[in-house]
Parts: sequence; C-alpha cells; structure tokens
Amino acid sequence: MSLVDAPSFKTSSTPIRSATLPGEAYVLSIASLPSYYAASASSPSNVIHLFDKARLQNVQTLPGHELSITTLRAVPNVANTLTHALLSSGKDGAVKVWDERSRSVALRMTALTAGTARGLLSCDVSADGMTIAAGTELQGEDASILYWDPRNPAAPLRVHSSTHSDDITAVHFFRPAVSSTPHVGNLLLSASSDGLLCTSNADEADEDEAGLHVGNWGCSVAQAGWLHDRTGRPAAWASSDMETFSVWTTELDRIQDADIRQPSVHRQDLTWVTDYLIGCHNTSIPLGDGDNDLCLFAGSNEGDVALITRPTFSELSAPWILHQTWTTGHVGIVRAALWDERNNVLLTGGEDSKLNVWVAQQPEPVETPEKPKRGHDTDPMDVDEDSDVSARKKRRA
Repeated sequence: MSLVDAPSFKTSSTPIRSATLPGEAYVLSIASLPSYYAASASSPSNVIHLFDKARLQNVQTLPGHELSITTLRAVPNVANTLTHALLSSGKDGAVKVWDERSRSVALRMTALTAGTARGLLSCDVSADGMTIAAGTELQGEDASILYWDPRNPAAPLRVHSSTHSDDITAVHFFRPAVSSTPHVGNLLLSASSDGLLCTSNADEADEDEAGLHVGNWGCSVAQAGWLHDRTGRPAAWASSDMETFSVWTTELDRIQDADIRQPSVHRQDLTWVTDYLIGCHNTSIPLGDGDNDLCLFAGSNEGDVALITRPTFSELSAPWILHQTWTTGHVGIVRAALWDERNNVLLTGGEDSKLNVWVAQQPEPVETPEKPKRGHDTDPMDVDEDSDVSARKKRRA
C-alpha cells in the first residue's frame, strides 16, 4: 500500500481560531448546527459547549449527561417537529434531543432494564426523523439495539438483543447521498466489539426478520459508517481497536482490509505517518475521479491531523492520497474532527482541551489515469478480497 501526496497538497500550522474547554476536559466529539458548533466534554463535567461560529466564543454550556457522553451529532429532522437538532447519548442510559433555538432538551429517552439504566454507546435518527436507535453496553449477557418513536419517547418501540453479543459501538441509519439513490428502506448499520457488522430493517418488529446481512471481521469494531459511490449506492466502512480499516459491500462482504498505519510518506521535504484514525467524513461529491465519497481524518501521537482519501477500494493497487495536513495545533491525541464544507473549515478537538478551527478548502481533483475505466452498470464496490489480519497492539487513548 502506498500513500502519495496530491499535486495540490497543502499544510497548515496555524489555526484561524482556537478555544479551550474548562477544567482540562478532553474534546470528545464535535457537531455543526446552523449558528453554533457543539463540542462534548469528557468526565467529570460531561457537558456540551456551544460555540459561536464567527468568533468561536463559548456562548452556552448544556448540562449534557450524568455520565460520559458517547455520541454527539447534528440531525436535520426529528419527528417533523424539530429541525437542526442536536442528538446525544451517554453512559447514563439517556438519549437526548436538544433544540437549537431554545438550547434545551426537547426529547429524552432512557434505556431501562428492570428499572436500571443501561449505558448507551451510540445513537442515531433515521433519515425521515421518525425512528431513533441506540446501542447499549454489554450488561450481563445482553447488548441491545433499542428503537424509539420520538413522538412517543416514554418507552422503546422494540428492543433487539440478538443482533450483537457485546458492546454496540456504532449505529448509523442510511441517508441517501443523491436523489437518484435506489430506495433501501429504513436501513440501520450497527457494529460491535463482538467483531460483527450488521444491517437491519429498522421498521421490522421481529428481530429474526429484521436482520439483513452480517459481516464478521473477527476483531473489535470501534467505529463504522456508510460510504457511497457516484450513483449513491451504499457500502460500509469500519475501523478496529487495533487501527485496522476495512470496507464492505452493501451485503457486508469484505472488500479490503488494511492497517491504517501502513500507508506513509517518508521524504526529505515531507513526512507523514498515521498513528490512529480520528474519524471519517462523506464529502458532498466524490473528490476528483474517485468512485466514492469517503475521506479519512488520520492523527499522529504528536497532535497532527491529515486528510486522506482513496480513489477506489475495489483495486488493491490503488494508492492512498494525502491531500492536506494540519500541524502543531494540538499536543497529544486528537479525538474529533469535523469538516464544515459549507464554510471551508475543519474543526479539531483533542485531549489537550483545545478546539481549533482551520482553513480546509475542497481539495483539487486528483486524476488517476492508471485506473481502468468501468462501465456505468458496474458496482465499484463489487469485489471480495478477504485478507488475514495479524494481531496488533491496541492504541492507548
């Protein structure tokens, strides 16, 4: 695997704005609302800070959760009554929907078993805003996916406890990337420490009937999400606790499996070595002549950040492309990265309590003439390459 710098490669060492969370709290996650950026803070505060977009000034602090915040994301619609809402989950067993206008909790859902709250590690809202899903920690022998109708949040619609057998680390509803995307129903991707990625029909009450596809990676899955080809057809990506990275078809057949730390650049004028994956981003359109919309934000132990893409995942020889690096803005591990494409900025947050805003314009197209042409009716993700992965040392956060 090779990593090559793009012809338009850029590097930046100076944030345009910066803020610091109080109490030496880590920045865990970042979300973008129309008027504010939201950042979740680590224990013991477990609060959510709202920052004015223009000046990055802390304008309000939301009470967050009683225990660690595990998810923070902006969602466009909840139950057709809340728009541009903020969604969070925590180990206190609560899912909260925050109203940007009132800056308060508009909805609260709680995962309870025999009157005891179950810690939640992930949550999401469906594309139509009518279903909220959350994944629990393992409690006893059960880890469950809970579904709520946000119009009736008092109790879950249903609980699926056979999909996974360990902590459910990610749940993501499929959202069409383009209007021409084929209808796939209310499709939920889930991932777990049990090594499985699963897709489920979130509208099906019977858990045996709800399960659609299962992919067994054989290692603990830390993050997962969707990517799309140029026609909007979905595929999935996942990363492990051992800093391995994989891409899967819609049917959860594994396409590629790689150590995210291996692609690197070592030259006199440029050096980049990835130590861990911060997260992934779906661009508004695929970059250059790439067949997918996935961007990876990689981090170094020194606190630097890089934007990396791959034009195609269906060819083992395809290089990884290094588009931009942002350096010296953090000290230590960077926990969160958010690319605000509309405003051409990247936000990063780390264990140094810093929230930085950087210039991040859309990279210029990267042509890959060695890539063979494909017909319009060929799925660029329709390749099954299943490589063995050796055990690797887990990164210490």
